[in-house]
Amino acid sequence: MPEIWPEIWRAGGSNTGAAPELARAIEAEGWDGQMFMDSQCLSADPFAQMGVWACSTERIKLSTGVTNPLTRNLAVTAGAAATIHAISGGRAVLGIGRGDSALAYLGHAPVSLKRFEQAIGHLQILLSGGEVPFADFGTAGDAPPVHTLSLGNRPEAVRLNWLPEGLPKVPLDVAATGPRVIAMSAPVAERVTFSVGAEPQRMGWALGVARKARVAAGLGDAGISYGAQIVVVCHPDEETAMEVAMHMAPPLARFQTMQGQVGPADAAASENLGKIREGYDMMEHGNIASKERIVGGALTPDFVKRFAIVGNPDHCFARLRELMALGLDRIVAVGPGFYPAGWGEAAGLFAREVLPALKAG
Repeated sequence: MPEIWPEIWRAGGSNTGAAPELARAIEAEGWDGQMFMDSQCLSADPFAQMGVWACSTERIKLSTGVTNPLTRNLAVTAGAAATIHAISGGRAVLGIGRGDSALAYLGHAPVSLKRFEQAIGHLQILLSGGEVPFADFGTAGDAPPVHTLSLGNRPEAVRLNWLPEGLPKVPLDVAATGPRVIAMSAPVAERVTFSVGAEPQRMGWALGVARKARVAAGLGDAGISYGAQIVVVCHPDEETAMEVAMHMAPPLARFQTMQGQVGPADAAASENLGKIREGYDMMEHGNIASKERIVGGALTPDFVKRFAIVGNPDHCFARLRELMALGLDRIVAVGPGFYPAGWGEAAGLFAREVLPALKAG
């Protein structure tokens, strides 16, 4: 469980922004954390943005949402996260997944399960100040090994030698949807963030997989924080909220079907997930608030209501509390910050009413 319970985070996107004024305003709203999208062809660099926020705020936590093991060398990723941690006074979190749009826009599918498991293990060693032998760490493309150089002495392992003494370890947060990623990360990472939608049955299933893996490793729930990334569209008029939710749901629902459907699902859910799998438009990925077209096929309103949380503040509060009662320590709200500009004052309704209610609950 995190130091502050519950933690309510704000998801990032391609237009999160790095203005100091924005950072201070979001912190003043009461959010516990801000995520920053890491997809080099669709968004600005997350670590550069996090540096601005680290210097402009005092309390809010900052995380990649999420990075991957392929687009940066793991030592570069660990070093960047540790730098933000040092600048911010221990407020960085390293969010990582197998990769999606960042890899797709380089012509790749997500990294293999084997490579991902190795990557999170190596990151934990590096972030803890340990070292990984070159033989275990892997190669760097076409560069020949350092042993081909004529040197009197040379490094034999990867290590962040510059880490300041006394700097707390950067927590590792694994974005997980399928059972194998959940099971491999729960015993290793300090945080696991599920992306399985907002249905209690599916959330309970994900938590069950994580807890079973920790029990098998001789661990309990102490020392780990369970979170969930959830589409939340909060507006006093349900029809208005649904119009936006229909566009925001597909990018997150896609994770549950992009490489085969995972988790429990009835016939209606399976049919909708099948539409996303067959019709998702990656060229529109990141445009979660776009009203031009739905990027994941013709989803049914009933599915979207189940997968996402859509409605007025009381409804949003009740649905989120129901999920938190299952054992979640954190909520990453996808939606607030990306509502249409035409919503006016209603765009801030979640932050004004639902956020403080959850914190006081």
